[in-house]
Amino acid sequence: MRHDQIVSQLRQMLIDGAIAPGARVPERELCTTFGISRTPLREALKVLAAEGYLVLLPNRGARAAKLSTKDVSDLFDVCEAMEAIAGELACQRITRAELEEIKSLNLSMKEAYERGDLPTYYRCNRLIHEAIVKAADNAVLSGLYESVVARIRRARFVAPIPDSHWELAMCEHDAMVNALMRRDGQGLAHILKTHLRNKRIEVQKAGFVASDTDDA
Repeated sequence: MRHDQIVSQLRQMLIDGAIAPGARVPERELCTTFGISRTPLREALKVLAAEGYLVLLPNRGARAAKLSTKDVSDLFDVCEAMEAIAGELACQRITRAELEEIKSLNLSMKEAYERGDLPTYYRCNRLIHEAIVKAADNAVLSGLYESVVARIRRARFVAPIPDSHWELAMCEHDAMVNALMRRDGQGLAHILKTHLRNKRIEVQKAGFVASDTDDA
């Protein structure tokens, strides 16, 4: 297996939560899975540590990084700005097929919520945001968005939602669809920023952010 393939697969495991935030990286198991020795694995771990996905522990391997309070703040700041821009552009450029797809996803998300199907709810939620960015039809924005959102994808779309916030989240998504239908770019940008600020608070309260003692 090539170096870039090892890095890519490990990165995806960290994004998907197969190696949970704060957990030790199971080097021996990974070597067996990938059919490689410790040396290429550790070279890959260095790359992912430089990208912020891992923390290297002197003579003790590595663990999956938890986002710091500043990480969350910085990443959500950028994500809010990019989704707001995407919303404005999407209102100008979205096709009928793309709009129908987002409306369908929003309906599926509601149905999943009503039957308590959280995995489907979270998947539809993520796909709606990604579809808005795609509808902006800007390759540079899409590339930058993917690189940023990957760092917070698991926390953002898996963090528990307090009961009192469920209805608000659903109303915000309905408002997103309505703004797209009206081609109201400024309105959609405002809704997306507010929605992400609320999500930032949920992530911070859900244990996805490192405490001051996590590196001890």
